[in-house]
Amino acid sequence: MLAACASGPGAGPQDSLARIGQSQTLKLGYREDAKPFSFKGADGAPTGYSVELCKRVASSLQSQLKLAKLDVQWVPVTATTRMQAVNDGSVDLECGSTSRTLGRERQVDFSNPIWGEGSSFVSLASSSIGRAVDLNAKRVAVIPGTTTEQVLKGLSSRDIVPALVPVKTSSDGIAAVRDGRADAFATDSLILVGEVTGGAPGATLRLSNDYLSMESYSLMMRRDPDMRLAVNRALAETYRSGEIVRVFRQSFPAGTAPSPLVEALYLLNALPE
Repeated sequence: MLAACASGPGAGPQDSLARIGQSQTLKLGYREDAKPFSFKGADGAPTGYSVELCKRVASSLQSQLKLAKLDVQWVPVTATTRMQAVNDGSVDLECGSTSRTLGRERQVDFSNPIWGEGSSFVSLASSSIGRAVDLNAKRVAVIPGTTTEQVLKGLSSRDIVPALVPVKTSSDGIAAVRDGRADAFATDSLILVGEVTGGAPGATLRLSNDYLSMESYSLMMRRDPDMRLAVNRALAETYRSGEIVRVFRQSFPAGTAPSPLVEALYLLNALPE
């Protein structure tokens, strides 16, 4: 029997599966602005790669808990509110573009990796900003509390000191560059691609070829080993069965292929029972 309580930041009763089973309800957090991983679709419903994975996790949890039905409730969160929403029980699982870090693991728990990605930045195509070194003394929009913000602050060790401009969402960051409030906007590379290609029209933007960091994404949850195991069991089955191919094709434009890094991630986390 697992202990009923734990200590430390973010600790709480380790009874997520029991609560889900009793209520027959699973609360999934999603981002409205993290395209193509988690965003609000044209029909107003959550969509994206992480959302599709969480739908598979929900189906697996229903089977693992032997429930006749499981009501899935989608709860919008932001980069700022997502961790608190997990800790206070507003959501059982966060389905976004959250990087797994040791600092965050002091407060919450994470699934096995679902994606490997690097952070980069966009600027106006007409500007002279193309490499990380060009960010020195420039206004760089970034979402506070993200790993990208930490990376930008760490550039000072390379004598690169940007002036950080806080924005609430990726769409706000793109808009800040377009209207001149910032010289660049930094976040995860694939999110930048989604925002530039699917965002509002305006001045032409250029995506830098420089990666500021390399990170892995995971699904975030409260600290509960039983819940983590159940989620990882669902992900492993998705990877082993080849269902991940369907998820990938459904989430990205036709012709897009997973990078060697992402393919290795799927292979390494297709864990056997």
